[in-house]
Amino acid sequence: MIKNGHHAADEQRDEADRGTPGGSVCSTDKRKRVVRLWCDGCYDMVHYGHSNQLRQAKAMGDYLIAGVHTDAEISKHKGPPVFTQEERYKMVRAIKWVDEIVEGAPYVTTLETLDKYNCDFCVHGDDITLTVDGKDTYEEVKLAGRYRECKRTQGVSTTDLVGRMLLMTKAHHSNMDNPDYQQHTDNFGKGPKGHSPWTGVSQFLQTSQKIIQFASGKEPQPGDTIIYVAGAFDLFHIGHVDFLEMVYKQAERPYVIVGLHFDQEVNRYKGKNYPIMNIHERTLSVLACRYVSEVVIGAPYAVGKDLLVHFKVDLVCHGKTEVFPDKDGSDPYAEPKKRGIFRTIDSENNLTTDDIVQRIIENRLQFEARNQKKEAKEMAVIEAIKKREQNEAAAQTAH
Repeated sequence: MIKNGHHAADEQRDEADRGTPGGSVCSTDKRKRVVRLWCDGCYDMVHYGHSNQLRQAKAMGDYLIAGVHTDAEISKHKGPPVFTQEERYKMVRAIKWVDEIVEGAPYVTTLETLDKYNCDFCVHGDDITLTVDGKDTYEEVKLAGRYRECKRTQGVSTTDLVGRMLLMTKAHHSNMDNPDYQQHTDNFGKGPKGHSPWTGVSQFLQTSQKIIQFASGKEPQPGDTIIYVAGAFDLFHIGHVDFLEMVYKQAERPYVIVGLHFDQEVNRYKGKNYPIMNIHERTLSVLACRYVSEVVIGAPYAVGKDLLVHFKVDLVCHGKTEVFPDKDGSDPYAEPKKRGIFRTIDSENNLTTDDIVQRIIENRLQFEARNQKKEAKEMAVIEAIKKREQNEAAAQTAH
């Protein structure tokens, strides 16, 4: 794999820079050329792993374009997506590191695509993406030296999230050793020849560094309208995005603070096996959204006087979803209502986390088959790489 290749377009631009007084190489004002990056993918069930990949990609340049595949392309190469292409386009647009999206991007990344959107190089995670024929979808851009790699986020995958949804037990996010969970992941994320490191299940470990990387670091400025919303924001999805976008539009200069309830609190009012994502995962998912300025990790269920005063809250919003009473039966929004700063927001999107879980359960067998097929392809590639390395080592020994 060529990681630091320098392609012809770069060289031409470098020559042009050196030859002009305002060029970036010998310029007095140190102006530099904008580096344009390309990422592509299915972005199905967008989670903080996808967001982290886009964050890392953006850090490699200045302008990030995300290409999103159609439903037809994904079905052909992988199997049916959980979310429609329209839902997936909107989710990727909401990730704060993305500058532009391309709808219906081709499944195989070509130099033609990079050139069409004037991108210097393509960035992908250190896992592998294969076509229906088992070919590396990034082979062409790798050979041309227009490929960069970023680290895959440990502890999360769509496969794992689906596994959690299908396992109806409260302990799934704190007890990965649960025999039922292990049995399910064995069925769901395993190919015929052991585990693929890219499709298997692992557990996410939060660090303060990761939160810092995701956080905006911006404090509210004079003239900002501080808007507070609270909830589980579990399996952060398009319904949440539509709601937060509407909240953001409530003011000219909004500063949106999201209060996230601890897992135990969410389970108290949601029941079943909720939340699907633990508090650490939900924190990153919400921080990646372009409409959010700050997150309160483990917010109190009742939006009380102390919280409103501490954050100097101007407006409190809630969607059309049911408001569950507090432990003592009281209305958690009583204080903001009393102050006249409570507003109900209709995002015109009724999608809930329950609906997503329902989609998964209905298509369970399809998704299990899809993941077993995907892992079998990945394992075949790993075997081929191992064999090639062994042959190369043997050839060197022979010399």
